[in-house]
Amino acid sequence: MLTFVVFSVRRAWQGFWRNSLMSLAATATMILMLLLLAGFWIIQTGLNAGLQFIEQKVEVVADLNDNAPADQLLQVETTLRGMPQVASVTFVSKDQALQDFRARLKARGQEDLTGYLDTNPLPNTLEIKLKNPQDYGNVVDYLDGQPTVVSQVTPIQNLVNQVVTVTNFLRTVGVVVLILVGLTVLFIIVNTIRLAVFARAEEIEIMRLVGASDAFIRWPFIFEGAMVGLFGALITLVVLAVVATPLQEFMYGFFRVLPLQFGTLVVRDLTLLVVGAGVGLGVLGSYVSVRSYLIR
Repeated sequence: MLTFVVFSVRRAWQGFWRNSLMSLAATATMILMLLLLAGFWIIQTGLNAGLQFIEQKVEVVADLNDNAPADQLLQVETTLRGMPQVASVTFVSKDQALQDFRARLKARGQEDLTGYLDTNPLPNTLEIKLKNPQDYGNVVDYLDGQPTVVSQVTPIQNLVNQVVTVTNFLRTVGVVVLILVGLTVLFIIVNTIRLAVFARAEEIEIMRLVGASDAFIRWPFIFEGAMVGLFGALITLVVLAVVATPLQEFMYGFFRVLPLQFGTLVVRDLTLLVVGAGVGLGVLGSYVSVRSYLIR
């Protein structure tokens, strides 16, 4: 078995360079398609990061009564922190809320008129972050049942529905696009390898006439397809490494509306995607092409 594998790899290497023009064409096609696939994956990763940030910002805000008893307020906070739907609970005092409001006005370059107010109109609040934005029902119901502590709960149902709808839509579109790109790669590789098979039709017919089995004929082509995919993947990774810095700057600029920090890209996942897709599509394309020829 090992001897046959070594023989097939050697034949694949010889075939790759014997038909160098076709092999280079197939490799170039693989590089272009893998770059396209990697680009869509990177954009999808950025979108997912943005969507996760938006989901984390969905929170339940409860306005508190100014005269709420301290012991009851502490009990409400303790109960909220113990709820499985809650990620964190933050108490924001009236003074802190006013400072935050003034800071937002200053950041926007707007005039601060709060100095003309006799009193601070902002209430003390509890900001409850959820583990899942859809799990707000029990939290809101509990807060509504605490009238001595909570004066008002900001409704978030419409916001949650909008966030969930947009999130599901973008993630679905991203998956569909990646699948379409993968199918496009497979289609091009199948036809490119098929041309290589047809270019060596005479050699294959001679091998069949002398009694060579289909496996003996097929495996060198499969290894050749794997080489095309591997070489294409390695060159693609080199290109991505060269453009990594400007790519990160583009990603940060593209998602600048969100306070996201893109450091190094997820190298491991991207490497596995590119190498796996390249070798897998090369092998699958070669197998389909040779099989369709041999069953004629």
